[in-house]
Amino acid sequence: MLDEDLASKAIGYALELGANYADVRVEYRESRGFLLENGSIEHTASSIDHGLSIRVIVDGAWGFYAVAEPNREDVSDAVDKAVRLARGSSGRVKERVILADTKAYRDRVEFGFKVDSSVEFARLIDYAKEYDSIIRRREGIYKSTINAGYDYVEKLFMSSEGTSIIQSYMDTVMGMSATAYEQGLTESVSRVEGGRGGLELLNHEYMSRVAEDIADKAVRLLKAKPVKEDKAVVVMDPDFVALLTHEILGHPSEADRVLGYEMAWAGGAWWSNMLGKRIGSDLLNVSDDPTIPYSLGHYKYDDEGVIAREKVLVKDGILVNHMHSRATAYILGTEPNAGMRASGYEYMPLIRMACTYIKPLDWSVDEIIKDVNDGYMVYGQKVPSIDMYRYNWSISCQYAYKIENGEVREDKIFRDVIVMGNAPEFFASIDACSKQYEIRPILNCGKGDPMQTLRMGNGGPYVRGVATVKSIA
Repeated sequence: MLDEDLASKAIGYALELGANYADVRVEYRESRGFLLENGSIEHTASSIDHGLSIRVIVDGAWGFYAVAEPNREDVSDAVDKAVRLARGSSGRVKERVILADTKAYRDRVEFGFKVDSSVEFARLIDYAKEYDSIIRRREGIYKSTINAGYDYVEKLFMSSEGTSIIQSYMDTVMGMSATAYEQGLTESVSRVEGGRGGLELLNHEYMSRVAEDIADKAVRLLKAKPVKEDKAVVVMDPDFVALLTHEILGHPSEADRVLGYEMAWAGGAWWSNMLGKRIGSDLLNVSDDPTIPYSLGHYKYDDEGVIAREKVLVKDGILVNHMHSRATAYILGTEPNAGMRASGYEYMPLIRMACTYIKPLDWSVDEIIKDVNDGYMVYGQKVPSIDMYRYNWSISCQYAYKIENGEVREDKIFRDVIVMGNAPEFFASIDACSKQYEIRPILNCGKGDPMQTLRMGNGGPYVRGVATVKSIA
């Protein structure tokens, strides 16, 4: 499927037509998934996609074209069109595209291996039915929903600079939701698990406990009270921290947003022009690291063939770096750091998070809670709301508990809770991070116009800071 000879000929033809640079991505993808509701499979879905895209620079301008199920004639036509698009744009671009230097690699990489997909899929359904029965045996549950599936991907990247890389991987994910209903009130609690690998990532014993826990919490929330608006000490669990990190630390670190090139979907960056300046307390350390195994953002090379490494973004509260493409690295006078990815061959790569997380420190969770006389413990992520520069934010959580005199009061549970703050004030207030941390799967990060949806990892430790909590209603 990954025709290296065809890719090489496409690059050679692009150079013949006058391209100063060319790269080709060839991808093959198998996807299977299902939705299970109250013990019955509502639908299954499967797809196979195979295609090729070519990206060129002509006289300082990009050109791009993609074709599905490519043959030699299709690819020649795609090269012609990509070069013509670039040449047509070259007279109108404000800034010429120049790529920062990077080493050319020749490599083959496998993350795990391709299993027998029919066996894997059947086992995934069997497990889902078992978790569904655990959820529905809890009295008060109105609905159980489980959405699961896998993707198997093979990718070839080849460039006119001599790079030739094949990477293959499998992603397996499962989302479970429990909904309780009583006297007109509906409450849901959900959890997503999985990562880059096979079914072994969904530990059966752990997933059974998750199913039991979300059912129990959904029913308990029927008796919970809305919270009164209060600016208070808040301890956030790693799942909530994952979404906060994603929206308010990760996206603003993408250099195309920092430079104002990408402004779709709340695309600005609140810390533009702040490299080297303090943006949080000295306990705030943030990295983006594609080398973390099993994360949905795990890769060895990005979609420009740049080798992956940890990108330290914030060190001791100081903004020290951004995520880069080769082009933005040249503009800002730094090294490219493997930040470019596309959601498929049919899209131009964008600067995207891989696995952005707040780094853990030395506190135990008990120590963090013990110091709180009056505050809240928030669990789980729901829906974010952010401004254009990701400065002001509000994120709803799955549920929250009151903390009183250093203890979490599980008898005081709150529903429909929103946590609100502004970025510099909240990050300056962080005064504790636990040694325990998690990298959580993020399944539907959207960026760009046209929209590209991509999976990645985000996460962090238990984090203590000051924010406003209030009820949704």
